[in-house]
Amino acid sequence: MLLLGGTGEARALAGLLVGAGASVTTSLAGRVSRPALPVGEVRIGGFGGVAGLRQAVLDGGFDVVVDATHPFAATISAHAAQACADLVPLLRLQRPGWEGVRATRVGSHAEAAAVAARYRRPFLTVGRQSLDDFRSALGAHPAVARVVEPTEVPEAWTLLRSRGPYTLEGELALVQELGVDVLVSKDSGGDLTRPKLEAAARLGVPVVLVDRPPPPAGVSTVATPELAAAWVLEQQDGREVQQ
Repeated sequence: MLLLGGTGEARALAGLLVGAGASVTTSLAGRVSRPALPVGEVRIGGFGGVAGLRQAVLDGGFDVVVDATHPFAATISAHAAQACADLVPLLRLQRPGWEGVRATRVGSHAEAAAVAARYRRPFLTVGRQSLDDFRSALGAHPAVARVVEPTEVPEAWTLLRSRGPYTLEGELALVQELGVDVLVSKDSGGDLTRPKLEAAARLGVPVVLVDRPPPPAGVSTVATPELAAAWVLEQQDGREVQQ
């Protein structure tokens, strides 16, 4: 199996399948230094678009592909759908979005930046690669940006580098220390970074959430590594019966 990874769900799935005796190769984009590595084989780097991904599936002799990339990794998900069409079965493993969050929901980072510009000191937790829209809209604001990898930010900003998971106590202390008046995030889902939303709710700080891009049409999706593992093993059993 080729596993398009980089998420905690992908690592959990690799562990389940390797434990079940499956051969798993996880592909990582290589955009994060010192990534958490899954069990099984690992490749790092892009494919060079749809044609490159399709050729990698053929060259690797993969029987099935699971796309377990980040919910906002829309490009690789679209490429996977096109590359695997009429070639091998493809499944999308995507954790659910955050439910029960009081927030202003927007459809893009540009919209989120426009809303954030109405506040005095926004707290941006959208990831390094999504900051471009905010740099132009908030250049003169004393914004705070939290990222994993280093990046350039406007002089008026404060840059924080850290990697989750985070705790509610830590996020409460940080939000109060920073004096931010709006939290901007994307609807990544999961538990690792949810405490920031809980801290904002407790402190009365408004939240702006960027909605997820729609998944590729026609691709089956499951929400947990366990369901994805069951699907992969069913594919394997089906091939054995055919043989």
